[in-house]
Amino acid sequence: MSTVTIHGHEVHDHSHATPTGWRRWLLSTNHKDIGTLYMIFALLMLFTGGLMAMLVRAELFMPGIQFLQPDLYNNMVTNHALIMVFGAVMPAAAGMANWMIPLMIGAPDMALPRLNNLSFWMLAAGGLLLICSIVVPFLPGGGTPVNTGWTLYPPLSLQVGMSMDLLIFTIHILGISSILASINIIVTLFNTRAPGMTLMKMPIFCWAWMVTAFLLILIMPALASGVTMLLFDRHFGTSFFNAAGGGDPVLFQHLFWFFGHPEVYVLLLPSMGIVAHIVPTFSRKPLFGYTSTVGAMISIGAIGMLVWAHHQYTIGMSLAAVTYFMIGTILISIPVGLMILNFIATMWRGAMSFETPMLFAIAIILLFTFAGMTGVMLAVIPGDIQYHDSYFVVAHFHYALIPGALFGLYAGVFFWLPKWTGHMYDEKLGKIFFWLTMIGFNLTFFPQHFLGLAGMPRRIVDYNLVFTEFNAISSIGAFIFGLSQILLPIIIIKTIRGGRKAGDKVWEAAEGLEWTLPSPPPFHTFSDPPVIK
Repeated sequence: MSTVTIHGHEVHDHSHATPTGWRRWLLSTNHKDIGTLYMIFALLMLFTGGLMAMLVRAELFMPGIQFLQPDLYNNMVTNHALIMVFGAVMPAAAGMANWMIPLMIGAPDMALPRLNNLSFWMLAAGGLLLICSIVVPFLPGGGTPVNTGWTLYPPLSLQVGMSMDLLIFTIHILGISSILASINIIVTLFNTRAPGMTLMKMPIFCWAWMVTAFLLILIMPALASGVTMLLFDRHFGTSFFNAAGGGDPVLFQHLFWFFGHPEVYVLLLPSMGIVAHIVPTFSRKPLFGYTSTVGAMISIGAIGMLVWAHHQYTIGMSLAAVTYFMIGTILISIPVGLMILNFIATMWRGAMSFETPMLFAIAIILLFTFAGMTGVMLAVIPGDIQYHDSYFVVAHFHYALIPGALFGLYAGVFFWLPKWTGHMYDEKLGKIFFWLTMIGFNLTFFPQHFLGLAGMPRRIVDYNLVFTEFNAISSIGAFIFGLSQILLPIIIIKTIRGGRKAGDKVWEAAEGLEWTLPSPPPFHTFSDPPVIK
């Protein structure tokens, strides 16, 4: 503690008194500490949600009901989705934003440090409530578990017991946490950039988060209003979604998907921002098309808010409405395709090396592009009416979200871990983790395309004998995928505890090679690849 003089009066300055021990973590306003807390929370939730997914796949290994009764099975499906979206991917991305945005823009900290602390602890409280909603049905008189799927559609959600009320409050708290964090990120990006750093000089990760933060502020109130009306229908005699009282269950679908579809881009954009840093680093070239990548991200955010009802083709909308949503959905593939093109063009004739972050980045580009193609199939109305609520949809969105969101976060962890800890991670272990993850992921979800096309419905605990082989393959893949994730905390802890020291420019001399870049080429030509000494 130091003493400063203000207007002739001595004042004790507490600003440099850093709390230690448990107070450091509970009361911290330091962006790095809060970022670390977000990522620890996300890692715990990743394993909680992953365990639920493995239980689901164990149940589906063969036909018949093995150990999960239908209500409990659907509860596992519901909570797996909610935990992965709200507990794992969003907090991990927010943790990276907290860590990296101030460093990237030359700011001393986030613009609103106390708000930063509040937004994390609200997330932690929401996570606790979510776990309570899972546990309550197992207590005496706890009622049925939430068995609605993550979409929470009425009338199913009107009939569930107390765990549904806990889930509604969970969504409110997590929504407030997301909005506070988003306000903080926007204020930080607009107000605390280093002198001379214009918006169009910001790193792409910062742009990805700016679009994400605006999206969250715009879409969260729609979900909050939907679940509030649901709460009133459940306890206060209203009929917003009850057809018998003049309400309309489809209204909830619109409110949910007005949040739910842009939420996909909330999960994807931060990871694409990370890929936009990794690909140039390991190609040893600047990002191709910086301006068009920024434009693509803004376009994805804007169009993403206008196409929510492509999730609802089967509800009986007018031909004009479904045509609009179909065309809008297909249009969104243009900025997504442009972003992918820029990543591939960056790699073109680059002096590439293939460390773990780059392997994940290349996998993201390939697998997410495949998800884009199945997405166009689902965008087309006659096709979607056939695929709707089948395992084809499950396969599609897992190919979009696991590579597009989760693998991007894994890539970011390996890319920035040396900067965060001062130590290099074990590259051999990193590559083993990558290949086991890839094999497990594709073995799990690729067969589900065939299951869906053959007619297997989603969210059903039992299935016809004809689907047995593909389900068995999918479940074996899920066990490989799930168990391989144990390597991630092992690698992280090993890196924190020691290892080769990371230099100031961690990736400049990857694999021990010294790189010499040739002089910049004229604007209209491609450069020669860098020369290896």
